[in-house]
Amino acid sequence: MHTHHLRRRFLEKIGLLLPVVHSMKALAENKTNVPLPPIRAITRGPKFHWRGYYDKLLFDPTNRFVLSNEVDFNGRSPLPADSIHIGFIDTEHGDQWIELGRSSAWNWQQGCMLQWVPGSENEVAWNDRQDGQYVSHILDIQSGRKRTLPNPFYCLSPDGKIGFAPDFRRLNDTRPGYGYAGVPDPNKEVLAPENAGIWRIDMQTGAQSLIFSFADAVKIPFAGRSDADFKPASKHWFNHLLCNTDGTRLFFLHRWHAMGDKSSFYTRALTMNLDGSDVHVIDPWGGTSHFVWRDPSHIFAWAWHPSHRDRFYLYEDKSDRVQVVGPEMMSANGHNTYVPETNNEWVLNDTYPDSNMLQHPYLYHIPTDHRVPLGHFLSPLTHRGEWRCDNHPCSSRDGKKVAFDSPHDGGRQVYLIDISEIVS
Repeated sequence: MHTHHLRRRFLEKIGLLLPVVHSMKALAENKTNVPLPPIRAITRGPKFHWRGYYDKLLFDPTNRFVLSNEVDFNGRSPLPADSIHIGFIDTEHGDQWIELGRSSAWNWQQGCMLQWVPGSENEVAWNDRQDGQYVSHILDIQSGRKRTLPNPFYCLSPDGKIGFAPDFRRLNDTRPGYGYAGVPDPNKEVLAPENAGIWRIDMQTGAQSLIFSFADAVKIPFAGRSDADFKPASKHWFNHLLCNTDGTRLFFLHRWHAMGDKSSFYTRALTMNLDGSDVHVIDPWGGTSHFVWRDPSHIFAWAWHPSHRDRFYLYEDKSDRVQVVGPEMMSANGHNTYVPETNNEWVLNDTYPDSNMLQHPYLYHIPTDHRVPLGHFLSPLTHRGEWRCDNHPCSSRDGKKVAFDSPHDGGRQVYLIDISEIVS
């Protein structure tokens, strides 16, 4: 029997495959009677906890320790004087909190870019602010040795040797919730500066070089929707950088404010070599959001495209080839990743709060076009805007567990789901 049919029969047998007749509304209201996988809180109050971003390595190589941020307040923007504790949770020893350090460069959506360093067994990296400048720390958790680099980072190459960063000072003005408070942007009044943009960082020495500026981005003609209001007179910034799986290309979002409206913005997605050369506009239409690299040449992203409008798409780098993914089962924006060790067949995703104020982390199986709910969690109105608490689910490295954030039980905390029976 074909693998597709064997997998379908197995999922039906354990009650985890949704019949097509089940509507998405019924799923959101949990009326399908689909059994949910085991879940437990791995952090607890009175302090609040959340992890780094969904596309970072938040589980250690043994899948035992989960990185997290800790803070004693909620529901307002961080001030320069506010710092957070960072550490990890030992999920095999009573969910014990083990502190690693502190950070004064953080935000509600992405913390301080806390993550395990790719290619390393014991190193953890995060951003901080010292002496009026943003810096980054790399800590060896076994030896206790820590080195501090004179620049912050956003993402790391697959071997952990190279970092990339946008201008966090500019982000704090243009996209609250993604920049850091405490260091003013020297180019605040400059719409597309030549001396700032995306930097490449040597993660051993801290040496950095500007590889692509805001002025460089504005020079690239805009070929997207006519209503995207692309003008050099708009204020421009970069966000959401991610290196591909073999460390040869960098994906990033170029954004700009609509003229006269600082509350809205437009987006186009670009890729380039790690030295800033061979720049390609992979999505020109103005609506790219969350994304992940599937492999060295394909990007899986929520975006707008004339074929299906707002949906998830698989883009081929350095070409105009694109195909829709899960147009019915994944019809809403979320934080998408591939579950490791599943040959990219399983997608992990979530939703923003629905009309019932519920968020829905879920799995989507590409070959069978079926969606498996992982839970339905209340997101109170107190968690909206800049200090919202998205689920931001991420998988363990063996693909058997999922960690996510949620405010459903009185404040943001970290939770763990066992998905091993679903994806095995």
